[in-house]
Amino acid sequence: MTALRGQVGGEISVEMDAAPGVDLTKILAEMREQYESLAEKNRRDAEQWFFSKTEELNREVAINTEQLQSGKTEITELRRTIQSLEIDLQSQLSTKAALEGTLADTEARYGTQLAQLQVLISSVEEQLAELRCDMERQNHEYRVLLDVKCRLEQEIATYRRLLEGEDAQYVEGLGGGGHV
Repeated sequence: MTALRGQVGGEISVEMDAAPGVDLTKILAEMREQYESLAEKNRRDAEQWFFSKTEELNREVAINTEQLQSGKTEITELRRTIQSLEIDLQSQLSTKAALEGTLADTEARYGTQLAQLQVLISSVEEQLAELRCDMERQNHEYRVLLDVKCRLEQEIATYRRLLEGEDAQYVEGLGGGGHV
């Protein structure tokens, strides 16, 4: 501009009738204030959104941590339960095996005793059959003897009558008339 002034060589004065000038500084200050206000509002909104999201995430993390801990505790409890049930199963299987062994021993023992009892029963049945035969034989002998006894008693009674009849005749013949 200095070079141009020097060429022009004179002074020019320009006057203008114009409306009062626009105070650009004031407008820029107002715009800056609006942008700063808008930027502050956006910053506060972003900060509020960030804090709400952070709080929400913290709640979710806390819930998920609690659920995770609860799940771990439940898994631990289930593992303990499984171990306890496996121990019980092994115990029951051992008991079952022991009982099966005892049952087999008992069956063998009672099988032997049953065989012995069957031999004893057979022996007793043979003895009973022999006794029955002996009793039938003795009963037959008793009947025979009883029959013989009855016949002998009849014969004795007959002889007695005969003797008494002869005695009576003999005593009558002697003159006594009494019984001897």
